[in-house]
Amino acid sequence: MQDDKTGGVPIRTVKSFLSKIPSVVTGTDVVQWLMKNLSIEDPVEAIHLGSLIAAQGYIFPISDHVLTMKDDGTFYRFQAPYFWPSNCWEPENTDYAIYLCKRTMQNKARLELADYEAENLARLQRAFARKWEFIFMQAEAQVKWDCQSEVSRWRCVNTTEMDIRKCRRLKNPQKVKKSVYGVTEESQAQSPVHVLSQPIRKTTKEDIRKQITFLNTQIDRHCLKMSKVAESLIAYTEQYMEYDPLITPAEPSNPWISDDVALWDIEMSKEPSQQRVKRWGFSFDEILKDQVGRDQFLRFLESEFSSENLRFWLAVQDLKKQPLQDVAKRVEEIWQEFLAPGAPSAINLDSHSYEITSQNVKDGGRYTFEDAQEHIYKLMKSDSYARFLRSNAYQDLLLAKKKPESEQGRRTSLEKFTRSVVSSVGGQGPTGLLRP
Repeated sequence: MQDDKTGGVPIRTVKSFLSKIPSVVTGTDVVQWLMKNLSIEDPVEAIHLGSLIAAQGYIFPISDHVLTMKDDGTFYRFQAPYFWPSNCWEPENTDYAIYLCKRTMQNKARLELADYEAENLARLQRAFARKWEFIFMQAEAQVKWDCQSEVSRWRCVNTTEMDIRKCRRLKNPQKVKKSVYGVTEESQAQSPVHVLSQPIRKTTKEDIRKQITFLNTQIDRHCLKMSKVAESLIAYTEQYMEYDPLITPAEPSNPWISDDVALWDIEMSKEPSQQRVKRWGFSFDEILKDQVGRDQFLRFLESEFSSENLRFWLAVQDLKKQPLQDVAKRVEEIWQEFLAPGAPSAINLDSHSYEITSQNVKDGGRYTFEDAQEHIYKLMKSDSYARFLRSNAYQDLLLAKKKPESEQGRRTSLEKFTRSVVSSVGGQGPTGLLRP
């Protein structure tokens, strides 16, 4: 194919403006030679075969980095036999790093690094950190030598290196890309090796539906700027700072590391502390996590004759913790109490949630009332919880004055001491202390 004397592709030197381009062939000559010598009738098949030959590194264009064959006047050059892939020649990482450095030093649009090339350059720079200065000096020397070479060699610069790196090192296969919106495949157009794609089939109605569904999900996706995320995290940290013992010392102190047991007495008391009540106002989840908070919220709902919502939510939460043998029975009890026609504590559900729950009850499981529970949760969060925070009951708890810590601690310690002494004498009374 290269031997011009025995009927190969004609290789010639082309004159350009103020220069010459030696040892080149045109894409048309290669396609015509393939059709003639391989008995190919279809030009498309010949172009495809030429693209495969170029993709393997035996032919490469001198003015482009895309290894494909075109049936026009584009100039190509045959690869030197030393660099043929059939010789199993593999460039070293040092040579590849020098090649990429040379590409970055030349201010030409066609020599700009692709994304994957820039990543490879950064990876090599980290790997050869100790001798990177030496590699960079070699690249500078080679670029300077290329610039001082003859004018006829200007169009040959980087062609040999470019082709072998493209074929042996930079062949970028189709990759699977993971994202928060699903698994997608990267476009094959990013690969340096381009072959003719298969004919595109006609778009069907099902394809259009899938595309519409995908675009709708893209519109509905939740996107946040990093500045907004940072502000939210800072606000959350500042809000919960006084409840973090690593940042703010606990009041009263931890009884496990001090002699003050006031914390245990406060936890056992029915009256919540001011700090505890304040936390209920942070979010609806905070009041649901606190047993005392749930009791106060339930008492408020009873005053408004809507306690069935919270009781239903708590019953569903308890259902998820039941043993498997008791689940079916508990599902039926919840249905009869809150959702069945004529239920004594009927809750207000929309038709969609009620229909789904009715179907789930037939196959009773732990998550039978999941949709109904979510609906009731949103209803309480948007309505009842907001009214509770504005109610006098919550405001009285929030503004209640705490007793001085020192006085409460001394009184508690005295009471503990008195109870221990009384229990030690076996109920003999105060006079028993004076007996021998």
